[in-house]
Amino acid sequence: MFAEGLFSAFSVLAVLGALGLILFRHPMQGAMSLVVTMISLAGLYTLLSAKLIFVLQLIVYAGAIMSLILFIIMFLNIQPEDLPEETGRFYYFIGGIVILIPIASFLIKIMKSLPGTEATIVGNGFGGVKEVGLVLFQDWLLPFEIVSILLLVSLVGSVVLAGSKRRLSK
Repeated sequence: MFAEGLFSAFSVLAVLGALGLILFRHPMQGAMSLVVTMISLAGLYTLLSAKLIFVLQLIVYAGAIMSLILFIIMFLNIQPEDLPEETGRFYYFIGGIVILIPIASFLIKIMKSLPGTEATIVGNGFGGVKEVGLVLFQDWLLPFEIVSILLLVSLVGSVVLAGSKRRLSK
């Protein structure tokens, strides 16, 4: 019962953080919402007994990558007057909700029609270093390297953009 309450709390926090990421205009507020989502996901990994993935989520994503993103946002020194005008922003939000309501009701109907089953306990090795390493570096090596290159390119691009912005302002 306590685990179900924690699951619900972490799930609600993750969804609220994702909504904050979409709704806030300033990049710093959006980044902080993303931190809330990442910490909530780490809590969900804890409930799955995935110890390594929990630690990686906290240290790598919520810690290192978010520190890098926050550093870049602060380095760019984005002011509220630098942000573009977003006319009709809430109309898009309302339209998205109108589109998602039938999809959500359809998914809820499908979920309720599924037969109830007992939860099975995963093995002792689930979420451990060896198991995650084998899957990551045997089956997912190419996507792992592609993501690391994309992160490097985005970092270099933001530094180049910040440098050109400072040269134009002088």
